[in-house]
Amino acid sequence: MSEPTIHIETSASNTSDHRVVLHTRVVTGTGGGPDKTILNSPRFLEQLGYASACAYLHPPDDDGFSTLQKRAEEWGSELISIPDKGALDVSVIRKLLNVCKQHNVSIWHGHDYKTNALGLILRRFHRMQLVTTVHGWVHRTSRTPLYYWVDRKAIRYYDHVICVSEDLFTTCREFGVPEPRCSLIQNAIDTDEFKRSQKQSDVKFVQGFSPDRLLIGAVGRLAEEKGFDLLISAVERLIESGLNVELAIIGEGDQKEQLESQITASANADRFHLLGYRSDTIALYEAMDLYVLSSLREGLPNVVLEAMAMEVPVVATRIAGVPKLIQDRENGLLVNSGCVDELEQATREMLSNDPLREQLLKNARKTIETEFSFSARMDKIRKIYDQVLAKSAST
Repeated sequence: MSEPTIHIETSASNTSDHRVVLHTRVVTGTGGGPDKTILNSPRFLEQLGYASACAYLHPPDDDGFSTLQKRAEEWGSELISIPDKGALDVSVIRKLLNVCKQHNVSIWHGHDYKTNALGLILRRFHRMQLVTTVHGWVHRTSRTPLYYWVDRKAIRYYDHVICVSEDLFTTCREFGVPEPRCSLIQNAIDTDEFKRSQKQSDVKFVQGFSPDRLLIGAVGRLAEEKGFDLLISAVERLIESGLNVELAIIGEGDQKEQLESQITASANADRFHLLGYRSDTIALYEAMDLYVLSSLREGLPNVVLEAMAMEVPVVATRIAGVPKLIQDRENGLLVNSGCVDELEQATREMLSNDPLREQLLKNARKTIETEFSFSARMDKIRKIYDQVLAKSAST
């Protein structure tokens, strides 16, 4: 992969009509939910008067980055590769500074702890406003406390902090972000892209699922916080009780071997499918009879928005921003996180009650159309960009 030139040029001065946004993020593999929002943003921002690009830091030999590049190309987004060897690789600072100067970036939009910290460093050498989106701190490792500390310190100095759920908004305010510089803007999706166009029976056949079985689906990184082990246990109980179902999980992650072992130990292993990364998620949604979010921790998951837009009934854990999206028994069913019994019971009810399922899926699509439109979300972000640039011009 070609690296950006690291020759540092003299910074061009920003003017009031200069509007270039650089979205920045650290990724491994094929990324995650936030990338659907980030890579989809430039084509909407262009219509709102902002040029934009995305710069992603990633391990130098990570094959998954090519998948992200392909996705960005499909959405008309410029995705700049920033190979990153880790915490001690200071060359990323020079690479990113060169990108900022070459594009004459006026707004740095960070999307994680590292790019938030880098934004503060780079602003010393290139005048720009700093905006960040807090997507949620969910993937926990031994270094997580350090990452939280860095982010907590960094976002206090940002010109604006965008939170995707109310709990994150509350947390950022507790971190010391002043209310005028903190906004709640929930995730959203393009409803023109996510809509049904094929018969479910036809899609099931093409995708290799049994037309006679009810298909339960889930999408996400194979990680502990997603609770996929609990979902597999719940579906195992449904099968043992005589319900004719199967489960498909789409995603990659470090819990893959553990989940494979759990499935192999099942007497019904042929009913469970770990499909890995798939680019054809819309077709997979069309094949599903039910979508289940079993997560223990989340912000506001894009995958649930997508399932609801695709008119797939949803069972979801009652965490973070999910209860603001799903009203129990109105447009989905909610259960407590970490409880296999509740996952099993809600899934059984949804699959066994056709009138309820039909009512909830119709209400779900309506919810997305009226409250979670991607174009409406981007207009709110455009107003924040306008605000921070206007403030910069007046100082």
